[in-house]
Amino acid sequence: MIEVDGAHGEGGGQLLRMAVALSALTDTPVRVVRIRAGRPTPGLAAQHVTAIDAVSKLCGGEVTGLAAGSSTIEFRPGTLAAGRFSFDVGTAGSVTLILQAVLPVAAAAGGPVQVRLVGGTDVRWSPPIDYVSRIFLPILRRLGARADVEVLRRGYYPRGGGIVEAAIEPTRSWSPLPRSEGEDIQRVRGIAHVSNLPEDVPKRMKHAAIRRLHGIADVKVEERVYRGEEAVGQGGALVLWADTQATVLGSDSLAERGKPSERIGEEAAASLRAELGAEATLDVHAADQLLVYLSRAGGPSQFRVRVVSGHLETMMWLIPQFLSCRFAVAREEGGFQVHVEPGA
Repeated sequence: MIEVDGAHGEGGGQLLRMAVALSALTDTPVRVVRIRAGRPTPGLAAQHVTAIDAVSKLCGGEVTGLAAGSSTIEFRPGTLAAGRFSFDVGTAGSVTLILQAVLPVAAAAGGPVQVRLVGGTDVRWSPPIDYVSRIFLPILRRLGARADVEVLRRGYYPRGGGIVEAAIEPTRSWSPLPRSEGEDIQRVRGIAHVSNLPEDVPKRMKHAAIRRLHGIADVKVEERVYRGEEAVGQGGALVLWADTQATVLGSDSLAERGKPSERIGEEAAASLRAELGAEATLDVHAADQLLVYLSRAGGPSQFRVRVVSGHLETMMWLIPQFLSCRFAVAREEGGFQVHVEPGA
């Protein structure tokens, strides 16, 4: 059994989720200790419990210590299974972070997996669901994934209640990510959405973003307003993405009480501008999420990032404890080149 220090590096929920996912993928029992020990509310929160339970159900695993507030868990994986599954966080805990743990495990199953998740679709400290569907999954499909998500209902803090369904087909082999050199932007697209808020909010978000992206020829942002049964509670987000021949770069900003609509647009656009200016291959959020797939690819990968985040550093520490894989980071002008060598 591998023991993982849950407070290492970034020391948050991603380390915990991916330790359990890697355990299921490699059929290696794991004990995670000091879970989120450095956080204001240490131990497991509702979304962490749901994520671990979801992985456990997907592989017929056994878990001890799975309760809110727990600082230690032991996970013993079983056999990966196809089928239909449903999980409800019971709070506004992020469904996209649960997907982060579920996707690599479901893709390794022997048949199709369908998962329904209930919780927060666009909440703090997690990717908005539009980021997952428009940025993360398109990149993952280039690596060999066959996965789609459908948003049936939006959900926000504090009630949650959003519903997302994911359909994942088996992936027998993962393709590496080839090195690419700062290719020209083909277009920038975006979705500015709100739920149960005035219609002028997404319009203001959109126009602020477009002003900040002045100089890019092809920029279009869609406005969406959800009401009634389409959403639980009030909230919103702006997600932007830039398509190039080799990749998709994304950014986002969440609507929050007291936060001007214009600031949401400016934040998302400034973040995307920074990624483009650094000639990044992967944006700062996609990089750490893709490592678990690249570390199991059929060849080495290279990608460029604007900054090496704490999440990326933590994943480069965690993954080699389960898989034969080596990472190297080289500083370059305006960014960093990351090398992933599976089997090393």
